[in-house]
Amino acid sequence: MTADRNRGWLFWGSAAAGWALILWGVRGALRHSVDTRPGELARFLIGGALIHDLLVAPVALLAGLAVARVVRPHWRAAVQAAAVISACVALVAYPLVRGYGRAANNPTSLPHNYGWNLALVVSAVWVVTLAVAAVARARPR
Repeated sequence: MTADRNRGWLFWGSAAAGWALILWGVRGALRHSVDTRPGELARFLIGGALIHDLLVAPVALLAGLAVARVVRPHWRAAVQAAAVISACVALVAYPLVRGYGRAANNPTSLPHNYGWNLALVVSAVWVVTLAVAAVARARPR
């Protein structure tokens, strides 16, 4: 028997629990269709999967390949860590930087300069990551 066919109770139990949660979520989305808008939800999920598979994953792979070829081995992990953290921060900050949710009649909605703040956070991530890597490299073994 191959390893693919020899799955135990933990695999099948977690698969059953996962499918039960998925079905419960789909049932809730359909049952509360006024609030969840199933057509828009499906478009969002399919569009997100397509954007990930056709854009995000290839860009991440190409960036990883570029880092592996350009950056010296003792700095590689630090550069990869800083790049991943920067990408996550930028992804979370994107709606704020774009101003989604800003209301013209409410000056307290999104009151900050989020583009500048994103630049500060990403700069801090790179400085701290590279400083930690430099200290680790300088430390005697």
